[in-house]
Amino acid sequence: MCRTDQVPEPGEEQDLDATDAVFTSLLEDSTEELYEQAPCGYLSTLMDGTIAKINTTLLDWLGLDRALVVGRMRFTDLLTVGGKLYHETHFAPLLQIKGEVSGIAMDIKAAGKQRMPVLVTSKVKTSEDGEPMLIRTTVFDARDRRAYETELLRGRQAAEEARRQSEADRERLQEALAALQQSLLPTALPVVPGLDAGSYYHTASPDLLGGDFYDLFPLDAGRWAFFLGDVCGKGPQAAALTSLARYTLRAAALHDADPITVLTTLNTVLHERYASGEDRYCTAIFGILEPADDGHVGLHLASGGHPSALIQRADGSADYLPTPGGLLIGVLPEAPFADARTDLRPGDTLLLYTDGLTEARIGSERELYGEDSLRAFTAALPPAGPQALITALSGLLASFGDGLDDDTALLALGVPATLTSEDLT
Repeated sequence: MCRTDQVPEPGEEQDLDATDAVFTSLLEDSTEELYEQAPCGYLSTLMDGTIAKINTTLLDWLGLDRALVVGRMRFTDLLTVGGKLYHETHFAPLLQIKGEVSGIAMDIKAAGKQRMPVLVTSKVKTSEDGEPMLIRTTVFDARDRRAYETELLRGRQAAEEARRQSEADRERLQEALAALQQSLLPTALPVVPGLDAGSYYHTASPDLLGGDFYDLFPLDAGRWAFFLGDVCGKGPQAAALTSLARYTLRAAALHDADPITVLTTLNTVLHERYASGEDRYCTAIFGILEPADDGHVGLHLASGGHPSALIQRADGSADYLPTPGGLLIGVLPEAPFADARTDLRPGDTLLLYTDGLTEARIGSERELYGEDSLRAFTAALPPAGPQALITALSGLLASFGDGLDDDTALLALGVPATLTSEDLT
């Protein structure tokens, strides 16, 4: 630690004086030297632009001799063609109006016929009477700045190109996913004699494959089979499970269409396929429709851990067809499944749905929409058949906005309110 009030030792005072003398000599620059060797260019011009004075720094940048410049050239002679044009149209008029301009980007013709970017600041010097006498101009080297701006622009262009490429790649991926998703669903529901049908599929994210599925297909003796389900997870693995579940259900139904037997077969297949602990399972409802001669349609279905089917009756009422006790499909080697039977009469509509509908978040409290709300919504609708119900529900799904964050599949099957002889054949 040193003390500021410490008295110098003998001889130290002479050393301090010598040091001060060295610094003083370094700082003894003449005004002319400061002007000529400044790190920027200086020049003074008459009001018509004729150069009256110019410093060495600017001359070195230009590669010109002072004798060829002073009194012989104008400021605009130092500029590129573009610089001259900008000077005439913007720089000079602005300087005349305001008396000064600052930081204007221009290009000068540097040594070796090179274009040199600079920043120009000019100010008009006036007499005591306010009459303009000359123009003092400072020229700053902007090559580093121009290089930085060029690099920055190149970086922005590269980032923009990367963004466009990313968007294009995403669009191609979404198209591929949409095509794959569509391949996991029937292209169109078949025409069923004596029945109407409607379906709808909502994709929560175009970037992910969903796991909801449904189908409607014929069996023997005028019977028709249907199913709707939801696999766990999303993405390629969920799509693989969806494909396996769909084809297993169809194949099992053609062998033995009893709903509990069909779901038992699916449970066996999934449990054996994913026995290594991949935690792959699904929920599903499988059922059979058997039209009768009197216009009624017999319904027999079974559920494995899936939300209960909802029936909208012709009298305007709506209620669930309970299937309690059915377990998730594929979790255990042997699983119980619950079945139920009822008749669909003219004007009745059976609705199957996945839990994306009832688990949507609504209101400021983000509460679950729930099964009670779905039943009340359906009961408030006129019984106008499957397609009308599907249309109303698709509008309901759209009203949820970002509260609907899961894929949702809807399948509605109903008996027309008025049957013709053609409907029964």
